[in-house]
Amino acid sequence: MLGGQADGRQITVLCGVGNNGGGGMVAARHLHNMGAQVSAVLASDSDRLKEVPAHQWSILRAIHLNRANFDLEASALILDALLGYGAKGDPRLPIRDWIERANASAIPILSLDSPSGLDTTSGNPSQPCIRAEATMTLALPKTGLFASQANPFVGELYLADIGVPPKLYREIGIDVDPLFLEGPIIRLE
Repeated sequence: MLGGQADGRQITVLCGVGNNGGGGMVAARHLHNMGAQVSAVLASDSDRLKEVPAHQWSILRAIHLNRANFDLEASALILDALLGYGAKGDPRLPIRDWIERANASAIPILSLDSPSGLDTTSGNPSQPCIRAEATMTLALPKTGLFASQANPFVGELYLADIGVPPKLYREIGIDVDPLFLEGPIIRLE
């Protein structure tokens, strides 16, 4: 989404307090290590962070990637990590405001795992729902991402390898051919 070049580009990572937010925080570190100018924004109070995201947030604070003051409009990309696949119902404040603000910008949005506000089982969007240019889903795609009503919110759909061993899928009754023979990210049609 950045033409293969993150170095020097401004990226805003919108992080929720759950595991999806923690994933966004990890992505913020990787983007920072690639030379991007990262602003990681926690969209809620830090005392609401779950254990793993709280640890990730402490790392971002230590390397000064957490931003209270930043210029969203200066960003080349917004990474949406506000809500994860388990979210149900319409987003509440302050998440709702961040979704509306991101959607109102002219900045391309990449959603992590699923667009914030999208029901990943049914594919029904909440009010509001992130309108991503692309979505990078993790491990296996969620069924709702393929629903026709989800298309305007998902954008291009990619699947990323997060290291789940095929044996684990078999143990839970999912038969999956090797997906990542060509690399750690694949485009889904």
